[in-house]
Amino acid sequence: MDRFPEFTLVGVQAAPVYFDPDASTEKACRLITEAALGGADLVAFGETWLPGYPFWAFELNSPIQFEARAEYLATAIEIPGRHTDLLCRAAAEASVDVAIGVVELEPRTRGTVYCTLLFIGREGKIIGRHRKLKPTDAERRVWGEGDGSSLTVYDRPYGRLSGLNCWEHKMVLPGYALMAQGTQVHVATWPGTASPGQSILAQAFAFQGGCYVVSVGGIRREQDVPERYRSLTGAAPPGTGGSSIIDPMGRVMAEASEGEEEIIRATGSLQAVLGAKSLADHGGHYSRPDVLQLRVAAAPRSPLLVQADAAFATTSINGAPPMVSGPSSEDEPMAAEASELR
Repeated sequence: MDRFPEFTLVGVQAAPVYFDPDASTEKACRLITEAALGGADLVAFGETWLPGYPFWAFELNSPIQFEARAEYLATAIEIPGRHTDLLCRAAAEASVDVAIGVVELEPRTRGTVYCTLLFIGREGKIIGRHRKLKPTDAERRVWGEGDGSSLTVYDRPYGRLSGLNCWEHKMVLPGYALMAQGTQVHVATWPGTASPGQSILAQAFAFQGGCYVVSVGGIRREQDVPERYRSLTGAAPPGTGGSSIIDPMGRVMAEASEGEEEIIRATGSLQAVLGAKSLADHGGHYSRPDVLQLRVAAAPRSPLLVQADAAFATTSINGAPPMVSGPSSEDEPMAAEASELR
């Protein structure tokens, strides 16, 4: 048995069909199939790829921005739903894992969307999702906030898989939570600014975490934007891609052409991962839990509680666990549902 099996990582730098989840899903399925033809274990897409980054949110002085807001909610997808069913089928037929950014609709209120990174296994099933914890700048007018329940690393045949969206890599602590769980392959999604910050943060994550990073940015050219909303693109990040694949020592292995639709790929090995982690394992021998610890509230939260009986027992809607009161002081231990990571 090979101690250090090799695997193939693929980044898809491409434009979605903005405001059209059906056409975007169809294109994503086609690209998954195309990427797998050359051999792939993981295929990754950019931030909110399906059906597109909210470029319109940066333009405040146009009356049609309100129309874009409404259409953005109307074209968001549900997880699970018919669009994810199609993506799962494509992943199964191609026998490849898929990580893709989606605009996820909140099923309870149907008035909130999340910047979600969706993970689909080669078995054709959803293995997890991560909702962006803190939208940045104008994004805060568009996306809701995620919680600690999705700071998760998934065991896959080729290694331990994780992912974050854009400036979550600048927040430091979310990345540490994943490194402390032993991530080996990480997906970093971006709107596609091709800025130095994007590449610096992705390379830093790879080097700090001792893991491969598939860093995928979005594309948004004039012809990709519906004509009715082209006047709203001026103030938004440019959407020129900046995609790359980075090894566990922070070195770029593959890089996409700026502003072009392109599929990039690179071959990785657990030998490189383990070699890098032997130098500095931030959740293991390179930690000092006697000095520093990170506590993650890992239980999802629901803002709606329903009184079940006269004893004030409560349940929440849609199967989410009820809210739990926190500790009364900083000195008390966290609630039982919180997990502790060194």
